[in-house]
Amino acid sequence: MTKITKVKTGGKLEELSSYSRIVMVDNWIYVSNTAGRNPETQEIPEELEAQTHQVFDNIEKALSAVGASLQDVVATRVFIQTPSDTPKVMGIFGEKFRGVDPTTTVTCPPLGSGVYKVEIEVTAYRGASQADITYIDTSK
Repeated sequence: MTKITKVKTGGKLEELSSYSRIVMVDNWIYVSNTAGRNPETQEIPEELEAQTHQVFDNIEKALSAVGASLQDVVATRVFIQTPSDTPKVMGIFGEKFRGVDPTTTVTCPPLGSGVYKVEIEVTAYRGASQADITYIDTSK
């Protein structure tokens, strides 16, 4: 039988919009688009780098609630408010995912509020970090 686990993190928008931060179906983990709001203070850092690190902190905390980590991430979607911020955001992204190498989509649409500079959504598979991985380089 399929097992579904739903994780709430107490965010105001989760309640208002009736959604979960994570929905896990068996070992597949779907993490909602996540902004850089600090869950304890409810503040959003103004600085791009601090906001990006807070996004990752929020995602990592949610993943740990279901026994997973960033090393289990297999796909990501990165939403950046201002296109010129892309190199800085993706530099931090690269630090976090070095060696994990998930598929990634990066886009620069308007976000739900002007205070959000970056949001990230991930899909993970619990146990992917322990999988036997084969790399294929088609550039050679």
